[in-house]
Amino acid sequence: MSSDDEGGGGEEYLFKVVIIGDSAVGKSNLLSRYARNEFNSHSKATIGVEFQTQGLEIEGKQVKAQIWDTAGQERFRAVTSAYYRGAVGALIVYDITRRTTFDSIARWLDELNTHSDTTVARILVGNKCDLENIRTVSVEEGKSLAEAEGLFFMETSALDSTNVITAFEMVIREIYNNVSRKVLNSESYKAELSVNRVSLVGNGTDGSKQNRSHYSCCSR
Repeated sequence: MSSDDEGGGGEEYLFKVVIIGDSAVGKSNLLSRYARNEFNSHSKATIGVEFQTQGLEIEGKQVKAQIWDTAGQERFRAVTSAYYRGAVGALIVYDITRRTTFDSIARWLDELNTHSDTTVARILVGNKCDLENIRTVSVEEGKSLAEAEGLFFMETSALDSTNVITAFEMVIREIYNNVSRKVLNSESYKAELSVNRVSLVGNGTDGSKQNRSHYSCCSR
């Protein structure tokens, strides 16, 4: 979890975060908006696992989040236990204009709970809040589900960047808090990440740290 580089500018933490939810809710665009400040309105589902690494500083510590995207696997309900292995954070995403994606949240939470063997910082994300005129899931419904399941909650728009940075960093900071409270077994987690990084070397790119601009809130 932390590097062994003593005296070299402070500890460094690496946290694995997964993004889950039904197909076409905007998971890949949320990640590309956060990591590269990009949005592709014509993006297509890709096959295989993709991840980006994003860094920030918390309490003087260098923290990196290795954020994994299911990359289309959810269409076949073939998201495997390997995808969740070692994850200490999760964004569970639905599309506020498609109620079926909201109704699927319970299944995704069950899957996350089944495959997670440690404390996971979780946030429920209602994406595409720029499409308010065709909304089918209210803010209140999202908040109520999040409260019932013990999740953070936020509505986002990958299109116009609303709350994207806030949502990701809320999860990352909560992971850091969990680590600070010694909830996680550091040695087993470090070993798990080492396995993940070796098996996927060359498949991910490091995203540069974005400027943190004004956050507007989509909740009405």
